[in-house]
Amino acid sequence: MSEASSLWTQVFVAAVLLMALTKLYLSGRQVRYVTSHRHQVPEAFAESIPLEAHQKAADYTLAKSRLALLELAWSTVILLGWTLLGGLSALDQTLQFVHAWGPLMQQLAVVGAFLLIGGLLDLPLSWHSTFRVEERFGFNKMSLGLWTADLLKSSLVGALIGLPIVALILWLMGSIGPLWWLWAWVAWMGFNLLILVLYPTVIAPLFNKFEPLEDEQLKARVTALMKRCGFAAKGLFVMDGSKRSAHANAYFTGFGAAKRVVFYDTLLRQLKPGEVDAVLAHELGHFKHRHVLQRIVSLFVISLGALALLGWLSQQVWFYTGLGVNPHLGVPNDALALLLFLLVVPVFSYFVSPLSAHLSRRHEFEADAFACRQTQPADLATALIKLYKDNASTLTPDPLFARFYYSHPPASERLARMGHPHPFTP
Repeated sequence: MSEASSLWTQVFVAAVLLMALTKLYLSGRQVRYVTSHRHQVPEAFAESIPLEAHQKAADYTLAKSRLALLELAWSTVILLGWTLLGGLSALDQTLQFVHAWGPLMQQLAVVGAFLLIGGLLDLPLSWHSTFRVEERFGFNKMSLGLWTADLLKSSLVGALIGLPIVALILWLMGSIGPLWWLWAWVAWMGFNLLILVLYPTVIAPLFNKFEPLEDEQLKARVTALMKRCGFAAKGLFVMDGSKRSAHANAYFTGFGAAKRVVFYDTLLRQLKPGEVDAVLAHELGHFKHRHVLQRIVSLFVISLGALALLGWLSQQVWFYTGLGVNPHLGVPNDALALLLFLLVVPVFSYFVSPLSAHLSRRHEFEADAFACRQTQPADLATALIKLYKDNASTLTPDPLFARFYYSHPPASERLARMGHPHPFTP
């Protein structure tokens, strides 16, 4: 092994170790903090959240934390198995016989087999999350048959949509020359924009039923609010979210003329009309402040940088050998480069995730402020309290854990920003 390969191995192992230790440290803080505050509702919520609900949220958070530790251990073993222990190299060697059908087919077979094996390795923890953790706290509404059907459908849809774009990128890597990454970026961005258009009308209906909002009074309120905010959508829909989970939500989806508003049926059952207005106004705030556009532009920029980096790394022998893979001589290594890159990037990007979380929390504060200007702040406050309660979201997260991971501010911070440090009773 060359000096560069040895150094790269050391850097990779150090990054994996540092990531694992950071996750363990933050998880430990979260567990201790939530446990120490489990027996008393925070004073600001004492009149709106019963002790039983507060303790359920604490227990749910602790259960998810324990599952996260299992996922950390399992994912670390899988990562090292694919890389330094030679798993990816062995997979590539096993599928060399496909090379007789053409280099592109062999590389596509490696990517497809990698994704299939990875999906199978993730199944046990996915099953445990749904049928143990979510089931225990009353959130799971899926039968094993529905869970299996969703898995098969999502795998089929992923293959039908994903494999062609992967094949295109692999072809570009091997055929266009040194600037292949620029053309791959154009293709990748076009693919993402296409998905934004197709998802609400083609993909999402494969998994859920979307019915037009029939409550005329609520429809009138929502339409008036959207008009007041200068927002137009193709339709208002109710999704049968209760078919799979008791969690509640509302969201915008689509792009351009395909934009639509979707309410979970669970949300409409839990909130009063004014509270629905407030939640919708919060989502409208994201559009008004161009948060969605900012995220799309950020995705464009980050993807361009990532593909340019991949273009350079794919030409470096130490990038392969330092991760336990011996690149082929005289034949394309594009699939190996792509998969190694996908395995390695999350390790290093983990350390910049707090910045992404910070920006997301700032966007949430701005959307809350917009909602308070367009609707009654009291309605948004009570809606948030109900959603935190019904979704069993802890009111007492560890501050450092929240700063590192939370894409939404803790409840106490959101309500204090809205001018309601002592929330109204729902």
